[in-house]
Amino acid sequence: MSTAAKPSAIHLPSLATAIVIMLAGTVTPMMMANSAGKADHGLATALFVAMSAGMVRGVGFVPRALVWRWLFSGWMCMVALAVAAWLKFH
Repeated sequence: MSTAAKPSAIHLPSLATAIVIMLAGTVTPMMMANSAGKADHGLATALFVAMSAGMVRGVGFVPRALVWRWLFSGWMCMVALAVAAWLKFH
């Protein structure tokens, strides 16, 4: 019996989300500002969590430890993106 883990595949939805957040944040950093033009740290944090989770899961890396696997999952990417949308539009 082999103890080696099978290779993970690229997860395109997570990777695409991470790349869009990365490019949009670079081209229009004001998307992470509030209506007064000041930095919205909660929104930026939620977007960066979504981007990080999306990038890690998107390239196919799946951590072994349950906590890290959950934190860097496609689900976390989606939840952080939903939090960012709620912070932006609420």
